[in-house]
Amino acid sequence: MSWHVHWLEASGDLLPWRDTVAAEIAVARDAIARVLPLPSLDILVERRPGETIPETGTAGRAYRPSLFSLTLDPDNPNFATSLGNGDIRRTVVHEVHHCLRMAGPGYGATLGEALVSEGLAGRFVSHLFGTPPEPWESAVSDAVLEANRPDPAALADTGHNHAAWFYGRGGRYPRWLGYTLGYRIVGDWLEAGPAPDGDAWVHVPANKVLAAARGRTLAEASMSA
Repeated sequence: MSWHVHWLEASGDLLPWRDTVAAEIAVARDAIARVLPLPSLDILVERRPGETIPETGTAGRAYRPSLFSLTLDPDNPNFATSLGNGDIRRTVVHEVHHCLRMAGPGYGATLGEALVSEGLAGRFVSHLFGTPPEPWESAVSDAVLEANRPDPAALADTGHNHAAWFYGRGGRYPRWLGYTLGYRIVGDWLEAGPAPDGDAWVHVPANKVLAAARGRTLAEASMSA
């Protein structure tokens, strides 16, 4: 299947970094192809100063099964490091996983489903590249997870505040709590059974993953959510 990279440069020139970014996208594509059939995708690459993760100078976002964006901020002091340490290939794999899941069971409407989708994408990156969790996937301690673990009602909530759970917006939850929690939940699922095949990495039902989460990640009562 074909991947079409679209360079959006009305907000800033990307020519000095095109070859490197294109090579990183190709690395991600080859890694995914060893495990899963490749989907047809449009990839938007744009330069948007100040609109990336401050710690990396990059960001990704999946919009639908056939489209995701890769946002770059070369003016960010951390961007050069990200360009050389594999951050871009990992971001691409993360977003492609979201696209694949959107084409299958969906990203999900509940908090529990969102936690699983983010955790699966993060663990898929680690599976393909043998890399440790990203900073947002290891952002809080066990004590903080324990203090903020969602109960069954919260996991089933379709009206949850995604920005609060995942970005810390509003100050109720620590920044990146949702990403760390999702990474841990999916880790419990991976440890509980045989290694998943390519299809399971994308199509596993969220409730199956949540049921495998041990008490150290979720409250005992949440396992039935």
